[in-house]
Parts: sequence; C-alpha cells; structure tokens
Amino acid sequence: MAATPDPELEAAAVEELAQAVRLKWAELARLVPYGDTYEGFGPAGGALEFERSYIWRDQPGGDILCEVAAYRGPSRYDRGARASQVIARP
Repeated sequence: MAATPDPELEAAAVEELAQAVRLKWAELARLVPYGDTYEGFGPAGGALEFERSYIWRDQPGGDILCEVAAYRGPSRYDRGARASQVIARP
C-alpha cells in the first residue's frame, strides 16, 4: 500500500526545484556532479530537510538533470517528495 503524499512535502519539492533550475547550464556545467543537503522550512512552516543534486543526464557535457527531495528527517527520506527537471545544454 502506497503512502499518502504529504502536501507540504510536495509543495516544498516543487518550490525548491523552481529555485534550483534558475541557474544557467554554463554555471552548472563547472559544478556537475554536485549535491548538497540542508535544513529549511516548508510552505506551511514545517521543519524539513532538502537534498538537491545536479548530475549529467546521459553523458558528461550534455544536459543536466536537477533532482530535489524534501523530507522530514533522515529516517523519513523514503517518504519524502521528489521533483526533477532537465536543464538542456544550449
């Protein structure tokens, strides 16, 4: 049985992804692969952890895949919300 999606986690992942893809391909290409994890707050004020990563989608120098996860602590990582988007090489 699948867990019911948490609306705050879903909204937080989408919001964080919107911020994560604001960087341009040329800025990110120097950093890939890159990722970080940090604490923050969701849209409703709940304490969350965020994980953001940038990886090459298919091959180095090509499109960049940005993935974001929002979750309520390490023990609940698997129940977090995820969002992703490709940043196309110009």
